[in-house]
Amino acid sequence: MADSNTEQNQDIDFPLEGVKVLDLSRVFAGPLCGMVLADFGAEVVKVEHPGRGDDTRDWGMRIGKTETTYYNSMNRNKRSITLDLQTPEGVKILHELLPQFDVLIHNFKTGGAEKLGLGYEQLKAIKPDLIYCAVAGYDSSGPEAKRPGYDLVIQGEAGLMALNGDANMPPLKFGVAVVDLVTGMYAAQAVLAALFRRERTGKGRLIEMALYDSGITVTGYYGLDALQLGHDPERYGNAHPSIVPYGMYEAADGPLIIAVGNNSQFDKFCRQVVLRPDIVEDQRFSTNVNRAKNRLELLPMLKELIGSFPRDLLLERLTAAGIPCGRVAGLHEALTSDRTRRSGLLRDMPHPVAGTTPVFAPPYRLDGQRLPIRHAPPTLGEGTREVLQRLLTLDDAQLQDLQAKGVLTLPPEPSCSTP
Repeated sequence: MADSNTEQNQDIDFPLEGVKVLDLSRVFAGPLCGMVLADFGAEVVKVEHPGRGDDTRDWGMRIGKTETTYYNSMNRNKRSITLDLQTPEGVKILHELLPQFDVLIHNFKTGGAEKLGLGYEQLKAIKPDLIYCAVAGYDSSGPEAKRPGYDLVIQGEAGLMALNGDANMPPLKFGVAVVDLVTGMYAAQAVLAALFRRERTGKGRLIEMALYDSGITVTGYYGLDALQLGHDPERYGNAHPSIVPYGMYEAADGPLIIAVGNNSQFDKFCRQVVLRPDIVEDQRFSTNVNRAKNRLELLPMLKELIGSFPRDLLLERLTAAGIPCGRVAGLHEALTSDRTRRSGLLRDMPHPVAGTTPVFAPPYRLDGQRLPIRHAPPTLGEGTREVLQRLLTLDDAQLQDLQAKGVLTLPPEPSCSTP
């Protein structure tokens, strides 16, 4: 982890500086979209229920009183305000905030936003050039429009679980919520495209993202293979369906990745790495097409050979031969590695209860510099007072009255130290 948390924000030219986003979404896909925009410099105000906040404040390992590891992974660089959007007062405040914002993100069930007075046509009447991004499970115009969307369900329905894992295994989900992850990225791309268009035309846009659509899209070349074949393609687990050898292998003392990408590399692999030139000289294995065709004969031989060498020796020989390779690390090992530390991918951020908490840094580098963490993932409602006073000039008495009605919650007043 980086030794210092000092961020040189003044040196960064944030592409979305000045853009304001209302993030009404919860859980993963919508919050990820909002976080991407926040990473690029947008002011993102996360609107949460006064009592429970985002569902993920109760998922994962607890950090402080209102945050968890799950929540923190999707909400850096945002401010949090609380509003009960089931109350007329909460919706009224959101309507009053809206003219100052450029983008609104939500993941209500289809029809839910309209019932609250927060549908696209309703908000477009207040803010004609609004970019409105709605994330749902399924096509809003189809018969399943009102079904709730859950990553695991859609991994199953979209065929993703059927392509994951080894051939002798039952369908297997991905280790992370891949459908949510991809949908959030696609949603951010769509918002950026809409912002670009609005700069040229002055027009807003309705963006609709369906988890199922993203799940089908992410099947990629496997999906097209299935259509060509007329049935599911074979599953190869950690191996590649058409390149051999290409996958995870067990050395004498641990796993490694070997990715032989062409015939020249295979020649070097046989002669310089496993010291068996006779293998590449065998016509059954001399080309990748033949190796893939005869993989059942080749792979057991290679696995035995690879298993006879120490991992570090193999990695040294593979690197010298110019063959892509790498250790298979445990998750904690990868996160605490020198590679991760040098890259600045993690920061220790101040936390009012835990003291500090690790937070992922944005993956983007612009002009050679990684974008910084401007705000740690916010405690529930930490920005309610400051944001509403700044944007709506509500005074303390008005805020206290709204809190008494259950419309919002206020963070504790900042303590004043005595000199």
